[in-house]
Amino acid sequence: MTTKSLTGLLAKPAEADGAARCTAGERLFQIAFGAIQWPWLLKSLYGGTQAEKQALLKRVGLAPDALPHLGSWKADTYLLHRVVDMIEQKRPTNVVELGSGATSLVIAKALAMHGGGTLHSYDQHLPFIAEMENWLTEYALAAHFGHAPLTQRDPRWPGVWYSLSEVPKTIDLLLIDGPPWAVHPFVRGMAERLFDRIVPGGIVLLDDAARPGERYVASRWRRDWPEFEFTFEGDGTKGLLVGQRKTDA
Repeated sequence: MTTKSLTGLLAKPAEADGAARCTAGERLFQIAFGAIQWPWLLKSLYGGTQAEKQALLKRVGLAPDALPHLGSWKADTYLLHRVVDMIEQKRPTNVVELGSGATSLVIAKALAMHGGGTLHSYDQHLPFIAEMENWLTEYALAAHFGHAPLTQRDPRWPGVWYSLSEVPKTIDLLLIDGPPWAVHPFVRGMAERLFDRIVPGGIVLLDDAARPGERYVASRWRRDWPEFEFTFEGDGTKGLLVGQRKTDA
């Protein structure tokens, strides 16, 4: 949910177009939890070195100035490299991304280089949709961008979730980089709604996996989804959870 422009330190507020409100209890929990995970939030401000960024851009054949400053709420270089790794290895037909941004440009370019699959990217902020389409057009790239306001609830998870439309029936690679933790620290757990669409051998990537909220989400996914094998990677600044659907499940 970031464009090529610089991103502020605070997450953008929910838009007024039908966004569901969190309950008072959820809001209090979010504030209290923020006191616990502030060290991880500070680490999110670092997006990797300039050398790592330039190596990534060279790898996918993008101009040295194609990406903005990384960090803040943007992806770090570790996540971007790992996404390219997966596309190179898996040659996915359908990539679904929750939270548009710098990842969208890199995914679209990597897909064009490796198999020509399609990116389906969703974000709750309507103005980002046109901005993202224009950004990719600058590099002769394209993706299906969809507006997904935060209106959905799930009794299994707190917070509000994307109202998704036209999601592919099968998903080869799912990248979860939203909603922001300010909605609720556990809200990304609702991404499991899409797990049944992931093909055998398909991949789930959960960004910010070092944060306490995402660690709780990962623990529940490991318990509830035995058909996936989940691995935590801590080499980046924010942590990455990689889940692969077993081929014999």
